[in-house]
Amino acid sequence: MSLDDEEKFYGDAKNYWEGITPTVDGMLGGFAKISPTDINGSHAFLRPLLVIGGGKTEMTRALDCGAGIGRITKRLLLPIFKTVDMVELNQKFLDEARSFIGEESSRVDNLFCSGLQNFTPEPGSYDVIWTQWVLGHLTDEHLLNFLKRCQLGLAKNGIVILKENISGQEREFDELDSSYTRTRAELDKVISMSGLKILKCEKQKGFPKGLYDVYMYALQ
Repeated sequence: MSLDDEEKFYGDAKNYWEGITPTVDGMLGGFAKISPTDINGSHAFLRPLLVIGGGKTEMTRALDCGAGIGRITKRLLLPIFKTVDMVELNQKFLDEARSFIGEESSRVDNLFCSGLQNFTPEPGSYDVIWTQWVLGHLTDEHLLNFLKRCQLGLAKNGIVILKENISGQEREFDELDSSYTRTRAELDKVISMSGLKILKCEKQKGFPKGLYDVYMYALQ
């Protein structure tokens, strides 16, 4: 991708999200009704990896990447972790986050306004780095480098979680929000190149027919 193409790719995505309302329905593209199923599936996937579920990963600090207004921070991460940091490109969403999250927002430490292509997690800091429905907004090169930085951002026994739409035979590009939907083979290849290992991979169950398949990866 040329520099001009890259600027358009990121610029178009930024413009799209600037026009979206800071609500759960906005975050989920009109599919707010899938949120409980999504959160329950994520919790069931994550819990066995944590100390509370017999795993090795502590529950001190998490990072929510592409956090929007904090749907995942509020409903998944804050009930588990002592503190959560959020990183989100759109300042309007971050401005809404604390009121959306409510009284538990006092345990949200840092709100970073940044695209993931420009974001570096503080080294050795996070037990869980959660990325969901956002990596399609990164070029392959930026995704690879982001995963490498995430690996350095993990605390001892920390894990990176990817939860993404997966396309069938070949990657698809959505001109509306300027994002890719990668195949499993493409995602697996980038993960392998990053040096992270796949601990676990499962398909999300219970979403309506007609949506992309959604897969959850735990990486270390």
